[in-house]
Amino acid sequence: MGLLIDPRQHNLDGAGAPAAPRALLRRSGPIAFAGAVSSVTDLAIEVEDRLGALEVGARVEIETVAEILVAEIVGVSGGVAVAMPFGDVAGVKRGARVRFTSPSAAIAPSRAWLGRIVDGLARPADGRGPLPAFGPLRDVRASPPPAALRNRLGPRVDFGVKALNAFCPARAGQRLGVFSGSGIGKSTLLSMIARNASTGVNVIALVGERGRELREFVEDSLGADGLARSVVVIATSDEPAMMRREAAFLAMTIAESFRDAGAHVLCLMDSLTRVASAQREIGLAAGEPPTAKGYTPSVFSLLPKLLERAGPGVAGSGAITGVFSVLVEGDDHDEPIADAARALLDGHAVLDRRIAERGRFPAVDILKTVSRSAQGVLEPDEFELARTARALASEFEEVRDMLKIGAYRRGANPATDAAIDYCARLEALLSQREGSAVSVAETFAALRAIAPPSAVGAAA
Repeated sequence: MGLLIDPRQHNLDGAGAPAAPRALLRRSGPIAFAGAVSSVTDLAIEVEDRLGALEVGARVEIETVAEILVAEIVGVSGGVAVAMPFGDVAGVKRGARVRFTSPSAAIAPSRAWLGRIVDGLARPADGRGPLPAFGPLRDVRASPPPAALRNRLGPRVDFGVKALNAFCPARAGQRLGVFSGSGIGKSTLLSMIARNASTGVNVIALVGERGRELREFVEDSLGADGLARSVVVIATSDEPAMMRREAAFLAMTIAESFRDAGAHVLCLMDSLTRVASAQREIGLAAGEPPTAKGYTPSVFSLLPKLLERAGPGVAGSGAITGVFSVLVEGDDHDEPIADAARALLDGHAVLDRRIAERGRFPAVDILKTVSRSAQGVLEPDEFELARTARALASEFEEVRDMLKIGAYRRGANPATDAAIDYCARLEALLSQREGSAVSVAETFAALRAIAPPSAVGAAA
């Protein structure tokens, strides 16, 4: 069966003119009535599969009193399929007809999408009319490029953030995590990266965020220039779990389209934890057993399927540099999602609540921040400066509590005295206003200026 494109699904009427925005779906054969609704809950809809045509991942349309509701099949058992809706289940009745529409979803992104804001089904969310569908059709659930054919990591990425440039350096195609508790500057740091990073195109997924934050992020953090080279995918916290999960895969598919066209893409996702929470809701509704902290097994299979799609492309293509925020519950950096993400990513920056409480932002803890490619990114003198900074910061942390209670007196240990003096300067250096950008060269020039003479000599 070939791919048949329904003009309605691509915002075109029969004559090729713009029509009402809808999800972009792949169709395979004519629309067929596949069954009827047998039961409805707030989260899931059970469908009597009369034709045996429904499979996991298939898209269906369910008739309601006022409109057509799009849903996805997440489980099939004994002639009954479980569908999770992309919208509100209000108006869905027992016996409502269910139409099979496609085995999966596909979109047709192009450079004309830059500057636009879309929802998890690729529908315009910015009130600026329909999206053009000029590019080739791409499967939203595509597999990553073959591992043996992928390019190596590319040149260094300049994040414009001193703490990251020095202590979490990255190359094009690397995947980084920003691990943070709530309320200590995670979103602010991500907005700095989105505005300042030396990448060509941004694809930004805001998953499970508060609705009021969207305009603040777009207008204040990104600005007009940043938005012009970005596509923003939004799924707020009040939207169904399917929409929140789909937003993550949609963003990755859009990023892949630009990468395959040769661009260096920054795919920024806030947050990976809320994508995992959405999959937990879906898994529980499909009958999966809960495991650690209620997360279902499908959560831990979803994460690599999503994250592995970022990275370098094959020969002739560009790269996707991924930055994924991870919201750690109760500041527990060993909770299941943080632990799983850390194993899959190529590095991570850790934000610390105690640093934020001292008033230093971004609150990056350089002792817990790691890049797996640091030695391949940094020049020898830069690596030595970063190593010295970490060593002195570690020395200072060992006596911080003693200093507070007066148990340490200066002069007792010259190495400790040097660490105390250095870390006061380092704290000032790492502090950075949200609206500023500092290059890699400027970052290491500043580190060199505050380094002890012995470190400068070694770096030289």
